Amino acid sequence: MMIRIKRLDHVQICIPVGKEEEARAFYTDLLGFTEIEKPNSLKGNGGLWYKVGDVELHIGVENREGYNSKSHPAFEVEDVFGARRYLEEHGVPTQDEKPIPGVIRFSFRDPFQNRIEFLQKVSCLDE
Repeated sequence: MMIRIKRLDHVQICIPVGKEEEARAFYTDLLGFTEIEKPNSLKGNGGLWYKVGDVELHIGVENREGYNSKSHPAFEVEDVFGARRYLEEHGVPTQDEKPIPGVIRFSFRDPFQNRIEFLQKVSCLDE
């Protein structure tokens, strides 16, 4: 049997317990992600869910002491340079990533030290 993946459904990252409003200020207000309602069976766990393009971003809560992982979601954006400028203008430090042919990319950390990558795919002539 071969497992056949249809698509990526969601990515989960985590924030400290009780920081949902701070996460909402970053993900809803700054990044413009669309918050969606969590199922009733999961609401007691805390956290937030978002619809980002055709993928969901689930933000769970956990003890985050000393956390600084390389794990991350990567979102393809239409204007990677404009997105980077926007974040930096709003005080979010960004970081260059190692080059990948056909991809312009950078990363940043949310207020909870989750790494997030924004990228734009380009033809080799556009680089």
